[in-house]
Parts: sequence; C-alpha cells; structure tokens
Amino acid sequence: MSSFAPRVFSGIKPSGDLHLGNYLGAIKRFVPLQETHACIYCVVDLHAITVWQDPQDLEKATHEVAAAYLAAGVDPEKHIIFNQSQVHQHAELAWIFNCVARMGWMQRMTQFKDKAGKNSQNVSLGLFAYPSLMAADILLYKATHVPVGEDQKQHLELTRDIAQKFNNDFAASISRNHLDGDFFPLSEPVITGPATRVLSLRDGTRKMSKSEASDMATIYMLDDADSIARKIRKAKSDPEPLPSEVAGLKGRLEAANLVGIYAALADISQQEVLDQFGGKGFGTFKPALAELAVDRLAPIAMEMRRYLAEPDMIEKILKEGADRARVMAEDTMKQVRKIVGFIS
Repeated sequence: MSSFAPRVFSGIKPSGDLHLGNYLGAIKRFVPLQETHACIYCVVDLHAITVWQDPQDLEKATHEVAAAYLAAGVDPEKHIIFNQSQVHQHAELAWIFNCVARMGWMQRMTQFKDKAGKNSQNVSLGLFAYPSLMAADILLYKATHVPVGEDQKQHLELTRDIAQKFNNDFAASISRNHLDGDFFPLSEPVITGPATRVLSLRDGTRKMSKSEASDMATIYMLDDADSIARKIRKAKSDPEPLPSEVAGLKGRLEAANLVGIYAALADISQQEVLDQFGGKGFGTFKPALAELAVDRLAPIAMEMRRYLAEPDMIEKILKEGADRARVMAEDTMKQVRKIVGFIS
C-alpha cells in the first residue's frame, strides 16, 4: 500500500459575506491544523460560479475570504493560501473525475437537491458536477485530511468513492507506471468541535446564512463589536433556564445553538458551558455570550479590514500561493495523464 504524507486541504466559496458559521465551521479549525499538518487553504472561486456571480462582487468576495484566512492566523509562508482559478489543474482533474464518477452518485447528493429544489432542470451543469470538482480540489494535492462541516460530509464520502474507483479502474496502469499501491488516498473528514453547524439566530431550524431575510439572524465576520453584541442579545431563545446536562438541550434548537456557539468560541465542551450556566436564564447567558463573541470576533474583523484596505497585498499572497500550489498540482497531473493514457 502507498503511504501518503499527512496533508490538509480545505476551501471556502467566495459567494457573499462571510459569517459566524463559516468561521466556526471552517476557518477557526484551519489554524491549529497548521501545527500538525502541511496545509493548503483555497478560495474556491470555480465553485462560486456554479451559480451566477457579478464579476466585481466575486473579486471582492475572493479578497474577503483570503483576508479572513490571514486575519484568523493562517500563515501564508509556512502553508499555502491561493484562489482555485489560478491553478488550471483543478478543472483538468475535475473533468477526468466527471468520467470516473457515476450519474447515480451525483443524483444522491442532498445538497444538490436542496439547492436546485423544483428547478433542477434549469440549474447549471456545474452545480450538478460540483462534488466532482470538490474531489479534484482535494485529491490534486493527495490531501489526507479535510476539515469540513456536517453538510459537506456526504461530498467527502463521494470524494473517497471517486478515489477508490480511480485506483481500481486504473490499477494495472498505475502498476505499469511504477506507482506502487493506490494512487489517490481515501481522504478523511475532520469534523470536530461543538459548532460544526451554526444555526440562524432567529430560527433554529435553519442554517446561519447570508440569505436570511433578517440581518439580525446572521453575525458577519466584518460586523463591529456593537453589531455582534446586539445580534446576540436579540437572538431567539426560550423562557426556560439552561439545563445542567447536554441531554436537556434536546428539542431546544435555539438554546442548543447558542450554547454550541459559546462552546466553540471558548474552546470548551457544551457540558462545560452548562456546568457554568446550567440553571441560569438567558438574561444571564446572552450577555456573557455577547461579551465572549465580541472578545473573539471583533479583533478578527479589525484585522480583516486592515488586509482589505491593501488589495494588492492580498493578490500578491494569492499569486505566490498559487505558484506553489501549481507545482504540486502539475506533479500529480503528469502522473494522472500517463495513468489514463493521454500522450503529452
């Protein structure tokens, strides 16, 4: 069997204002992984255009995601930050994976069903093939670990299926090209922490999203301290005090969401939050959560604004990261082309 060096790949789509769900579900977890793995963090702008984007808005959103990575503490010298469209090998490998993946696999993807809804005949082909491009993003660098939220777990399972099928379909060619064992790893999801799925502050049945009707439902990464505190204080809760055990949060969606946010921001478990606040009402808990959120998020927002004021610096970091990523990507693709029988 081949052995693969531990490597992390993850990315965020630049399709609008970043919010607390993006931070707790992904960006916050990117930073500690730098201590144990080689990390590649991508702004996945090819994914963004699966639905139409205003070009100027896409450029602005790409800068914002890169600024969030940097402000949160990702080191672009020790690791790699780049935007996907600068490395054409992502699209090249995605096409090969389109020819490996099966239609039935794609049709089972619940995210496509959710996003397409009753309009599935009119959405872009890119939206349907989105998981194949995601598999290419990960496997182009032979990433062994992928930090994802719960909603992306199915896509990572598909990535593993594509890798396995490629390894099996081309086993003889892989051996003939003196590449021992499997060519692609079966990447592992990294789903950790108490808030891998952050819900709306106004409706505990919905994910936190930039598309919420009420601005009070979503904490944005560029919100100032006053906005953060106000949204937490106005967050929907219930009249009951917090329970002393996590099991007591069952069925209390808004309460569980706020406890999860506190736990994730404080780097403690939900039970530890309840050890401190169990038996107390939201009149006590929400001000404490607001203070914690401001303490953790406001400095990141300030640092993001500093980076965004220097777009040339952001683009320089992205270009340098893309140059490094492209070397790795082309090394993989040279081998893939030989394996599938392309003459180059």
